[in-house]
Amino acid sequence: MTTSRDIARFFEEQISNAKTHFERALDCKHTEFDDLYPYMNEHPQFFWYKRYVAWQELLTVVRLAKDLEVEWKHLFTDKQIHYIECKVLEARVLDYWYEGDPKELQEEEVGADD
Repeated sequence: MTTSRDIARFFEEQISNAKTHFERALDCKHTEFDDLYPYMNEHPQFFWYKRYVAWQELLTVVRLAKDLEVEWKHLFTDKQIHYIECKVLEARVLDYWYEGDPKELQEEEVGADD
């Protein structure tokens, strides 16, 4: 029997995975999409399309979580929540996704000590 706690845990994991996938696409790092379409690397539109696919995956998982009334916002910064709620993947999202992200700020602080 599945409980609402199991569903919440499942969706938190799915959202976290989708967020990581989107962030890897933003950073032009390897994702599963590269394995599905290895010949696309040669096309200039590849990275934009790869980001769009990852963005759509993130929006889909968040929409399902919302429909099931599963909390998801604690996984994102306020700015990222705003981008997700606006749904449109535009240059602003690509340029400022990490702005104010506690994980990014922590990495910058660690890098400053090196």
